[in-house]
Amino acid sequence: MVSLAIEALHVDLGGRTILHGIGATVGAGSLLGVIGPNGAGKSTLARAIAGLLAPSAGRVAIDDTDVRSLSAAALGRRIAYLPQGQTVHWPLTVERLVALGRLPHLAPFSSMAAADRAAIERAMARADIVGLRDRIVTELSGGERARALIARALAVEAPVLVVDEPLAALDPGHQLELMTLMQSEAAAGTLVVLILHDLGLAARFCDRLLLLHEGRLVADGGPGAVLTPEYLSDCYNIRAWTGTIEGQPVVLPLARS
Repeated sequence: MVSLAIEALHVDLGGRTILHGIGATVGAGSLLGVIGPNGAGKSTLARAIAGLLAPSAGRVAIDDTDVRSLSAAALGRRIAYLPQGQTVHWPLTVERLVALGRLPHLAPFSSMAAADRAAIERAMARADIVGLRDRIVTELSGGERARALIARALAVEAPVLVVDEPLAALDPGHQLELMTLMQSEAAAGTLVVLILHDLGLAARFCDRLLLLHEGRLVADGGPGAVLTPEYLSDCYNIRAWTGTIEGQPVVLPLARS
């Protein structure tokens, strides 16, 4: 079972410290939400977890192996990463796009095996895009394209899945479907890290939240312990109503505090 350790992580970019001593340990089967206001360092943390940024101090480790010590292919097999706002410029079919998720598993100049094709089919089915397989990605709506990109990440079938702001292009129905999918992936044993802005969906679906503010970890725990009036006021400068509707937690921003 995979484990992820973020150990006293500092990241400097452009002569400025973006992350200050972030630390957390996460196990398989977790749905971890990373929240915080704009500029808190969420995307930087996602990139550091994915091994794309060299920390100035500390480390990120998968099963006690520093991610920066892994080869690109080995890292690609261990962590599937989908950055925010990704665009597709080439007129690929959806199926070809999803197939790119299998590249870390292929030797140079090799062809896909039956196991790779099966993984592509599973990913498209889970993202509900089987009916789009022959469509050109650049001709899809924003929501359809977002689901195709999610499917590409799922096709890796990595033990760790890091997705940065996956809800931006989705309507409310597909947002719920995506969060349910991420919850199902975690329940099946994947360690899922989601960068989120929607506090209500974070409260409803995530097992655990990391709240970042100005590059520091302010709170770490279950949604009820993190999404408190005090933290929301201190970090987001908002007043919010928190409660339950039909048994589901709700966080409703009301005004600037």
